[in-house]
Amino acid sequence: MTDSPKPWDGERVRTWLERRLKAAQLDQAAADRRGYEAQDDYDKAAAEEWVCRALDGAEFTNDQALLAARIKQLVAQDEYPVTGIYDDTRFERHVRTHLRKLAKMTKANEGFEKTLRFQ
Repeated sequence: MTDSPKPWDGERVRTWLERRLKAAQLDQAAADRRGYEAQDDYDKAAAEEWVCRALDGAEFTNDQALLAARIKQLVAQDEYPVTGIYDDTRFERHVRTHLRKLAKMTKANEGFEKTLRFQ
């Protein structure tokens, strides 16, 4: 009596990425207003925005295997080009964290239905 796995839904993944992108932009703006003590929050939100932008697009999100391969390719990169952040090392660490989270979500095909701003 095993449950059949959920079918891959590229549209749901794209919706999740779009909403996380908007949430990351709002988090960046909030951290920017808070000033110096929120620089880590700013870099974390910038990392999430970078990941969402890098994975956005139907060519990656329509197929689970393609998305997993793209995430693996991004994790293997040495640097993540971006401007306007406070600490490159911290930013790259946050990018890898978000990519690992997405890799787990993609492999299990779960979590993409959670589209609220705060997760």
